[in-house]
Amino acid sequence: MRSSSLFVSKSRTGLALMAVLIAATSIAACNGSRPRPKLAYEERPVEALYNAGYDRLRRSRWNDAVDYFQEVERQHPYSEWSRRAILMQIYAQYQNNDYQEASAAADRFIQLFPGNPSAAYAFYMKAVCNFERIVDVDRDQAYAENALQGLRDVVRRYPGTSYATDALVKIDMVNDQLAGKEMNIGRYYQRANQPLAAINRYKTVIENRDFQRTSHTPEALYRLVEVYLALGLKDEATRNGAVLGHNYPGSPWYSKAYDLLNEQGAAPQTAPEGRREGWLSRIIPG
Repeated sequence: MRSSSLFVSKSRTGLALMAVLIAATSIAACNGSRPRPKLAYEERPVEALYNAGYDRLRRSRWNDAVDYFQEVERQHPYSEWSRRAILMQIYAQYQNNDYQEASAAADRFIQLFPGNPSAAYAFYMKAVCNFERIVDVDRDQAYAENALQGLRDVVRRYPGTSYATDALVKIDMVNDQLAGKEMNIGRYYQRANQPLAAINRYKTVIENRDFQRTSHTPEALYRLVEVYLALGLKDEATRNGAVLGHNYPGSPWYSKAYDLLNEQGAAPQTAPEGRREGWLSRIIPG
């Protein structure tokens, strides 16, 4: 018996998935097993079933691998072999883009083996399966919301682990996605001449602490300048422009806001300069 390591490494819809380690145990491959589209029940030594699945896994024959690992789970439930087989199913189904099935396998592992150290991997992969299904900001963001909840759960349950480290990176990416959704809706309301609704969406981006670190904050401040000027609220527009200039003096959005305010005789004292950006250090009240 020897130990081996499997790594998950792929990206989808532009969101890079960092490599994660899943520890598993394999034994010498058995000879004479042939892949079958569907496995009829046949009582075989658990080692033979598991190794047949592991062999298919190594050859990226994901569906065949899942068939064998499911057979291990059916014939030897609640065993050590079943535990390993469920982990392998999560991995194979994820690699095959079967995110719903991979998530279901992760749930099954968590339910059966909640105290096992590999539960961290199951929780992580469940979150990642939602992460991989995030769609563009024009569509419903249910997967993004579920991914965010799952990733936060991983950080809370398993601080200091590689899973938590990667989850923190993905949390920032999901927050950027959700802030982008708010901006998309805000721009829609602005174009539809519904300024108050637009203001509420833009304020969500600059007042939500999770969104303040995203790439959308400078534009949100600029859009507030636009909307307030359109409403004739020059003081509010100037205050937002000043916050934008204080925190993002090198942003193209500040250059646009400065020019817009200058046309109204209300340019902020700080002129645009450089291409550097800083964190949002203060928020407009109200």
